[in-house]
Amino acid sequence: MNLLRIRIHHLIEQLGDEELESVWSDIHALHCDFYMRKAIQQVKRSQQPWDILTHDEAVRMLMFV
Repeated sequence: MNLLRIRIHHLIEQLGDEELESVWSDIHALHCDFYMRKAIQQVKRSQQPWDILTHDEAVRMLMFV
């Protein structure tokens, strides 16, 4: 894992400011997608057929995962 961190830092140092902003935007979007996917998977594992949540309850549940 340490080698990967070093390689990522080296790659970041080679990027220009515009490229860095573009990459950051893409990485942030992927991070958010991953977070939501993980939250959805956790809910699916714990969900029972009789569980029904309102929209507000579902959003609150995702915020604490």
